[in-house]
Amino acid sequence: MIAFACMVLRVLADLIGLLVLTVRSRRSIQAENLVLRRQLALFKERGVRPRRIDAATRFSLAWLSRLCDWRSCVIVVRPETIVRWHRAGWRLFWRYRSRPGRPSIPLELRQLIRRIATENPLWGEERIANELLVKLGIRVSPRTVGKYMPKRPPGQPRGDQRWSTFLKNHAKAILACDFFVAVTATFRMLYVFVVI
Repeated sequence: MIAFACMVLRVLADLIGLLVLTVRSRRSIQAENLVLRRQLALFKERGVRPRRIDAATRFSLAWLSRLCDWRSCVIVVRPETIVRWHRAGWRLFWRYRSRPGRPSIPLELRQLIRRIATENPLWGEERIANELLVKLGIRVSPRTVGKYMPKRPPGQPRGDQRWSTFLKNHAKAILACDFFVAVTATFRMLYVFVVI
């Protein structure tokens, strides 16, 4: 976190320096540019290795390279390196923009879902989502509600009945029927109606 804050401060310092340059005359900037290039040429001629470039300097060089003919003025790094930094910056930007998943819902809504689920143990995620929509006008997916519902502790009975229990309770009242058409070997249509 401290490194990120230092990087932001350095980038802001570069932006302020760029704003100061807009006030100065063009001739003064060109002269300063020539002086700096001569110093860099001496630095390169002596073969002194520069210290490793930090993230703030990378960002500033990649950003400032859009404002000038950077291939002729970059000495400390190769042009391919600047292009790689541009690509890395775009990858970082798009990774941030395309984070997977939906954004989380507000904390108050999560607490409300947990409270409704604990006060009404027989309600499922569909019912809670519908109650939130009808009563409060909050549209939440039932899957999102299920994600934030408290988990049932082991040993506690389920609030709903199992499928096998439902079938036992309603077996006498269940009626199943089907209607289909079968074609015989002599190409006659046979209509079949089945009731169970």
